[in-house]
Amino acid sequence: MTHQGKVFCVHSSANRGPAPIPQEGNWDKVTEINQINGLTHGVGGCAPQQGTCKLTLNIKGGVIQEALVETIGCSGMTQSAAMAGEILPGKTILEALNTDLVCDAINVAMRELFLQIVYGRSQTAFSEGGLPVGAGAEELGKNMRSHIGTITGSLEGGPRYLEIAEGYVMELGLDNQDEIIGYKFVNLGKMMNLIRDGVSPGEAFNKAVGVYGRFKEAVKIIDPRKE
Repeated sequence: MTHQGKVFCVHSSANRGPAPIPQEGNWDKVTEINQINGLTHGVGGCAPQQGTCKLTLNIKGGVIQEALVETIGCSGMTQSAAMAGEILPGKTILEALNTDLVCDAINVAMRELFLQIVYGRSQTAFSEGGLPVGAGAEELGKNMRSHIGTITGSLEGGPRYLEIAEGYVMELGLDNQDEIIGYKFVNLGKMMNLIRDGVSPGEAFNKAVGVYGRFKEAVKIIDPRKE
């Protein structure tokens, strides 16, 4: 419809801008990438589902300040993670979303994190001031090593714990019904830190060994890799 040769504009009172999102203890109406802040993590898988990436980003002013890239799957992912670790810091989250991060799984993780962050679903959404740069590496713990769970099981042999959060599993403790009630492990991160500090490998190994659960009550002990 025209009015005196011009399009007639009907005004709307509904245009109040974007809905506010929670960011580091505030409610912000975000219209620019440089208004985005938060620390968060998430995962992505590659197209053939043969590997996955857990990505952690700490973002200040829309710019990635630090990135933690953890991968499991095909061997090529480790090289891709190394490249992504060089590529991501210093980029805005929009740049990172449109950057080839080499590995499909890392690209998918970046996409999922972008969605979390711009919708106000970061891990620090309600944490006043967010987390300082360096906090991303705290995901690894004081030994700076990824927590990997590796469990195998078969109908014939039952379950075998190989790697748990505490470390590399050396022995499984069983009760009188042959059920797992605990395990002995060596914390490889702690062991390597001791060796780097000058402790002999044998002593470092002994200092890094521990037990979990009711291992000391076990009536039978097996090596999960050999028995």
